[in-house]
Amino acid sequence: MKKIILAGALSLAATMAMAEGETHRVAVHVDDGDPRVLNMALNNVQNMKSYYESQGDSLVVEVVAYGPGLTMFLDGKSPVADRIVTMALESDGVTFSACGNTHRKMSEKAGAEVKLLDEAQIVPSGVVRLVELQEDGYAYVRP
Repeated sequence: MKKIILAGALSLAATMAMAEGETHRVAVHVDDGDPRVLNMALNNVQNMKSYYESQGDSLVVEVVAYGPGLTMFLDGKSPVADRIVTMALESDGVTFSACGNTHRKMSEKAGAEVKLLDEAQIVPSGVVRLVELQEDGYAYVRP
């Protein structure tokens, strides 16, 4: 009787684990300001999100931009601003991170602080952030 109960409990636990799905963690690297690359990065995020959700899984993704890729987050200059705003509203699992080093250098060059989209958070270093995410088990994607 104990074996049957134990087997039933294990079967129920396995079924519940499958029903909950897996969480996939992905770091997306953007260091190119070309609108095609920026759109491709966001397309990658949307495609992954759609695919994993259709499988019953979830996605946690962080888009990290530095160098010319920071164009992605420049308020009033980003060719993908509308998409970023929409994605941020529609998905809790998507984070947008802007390199603090690049932002500081752009601001110094402009003679004033460069305004970023509200959806972007500043991290000290984009490259370091990508390393940290990979060390935390995130998969790495570069469009």
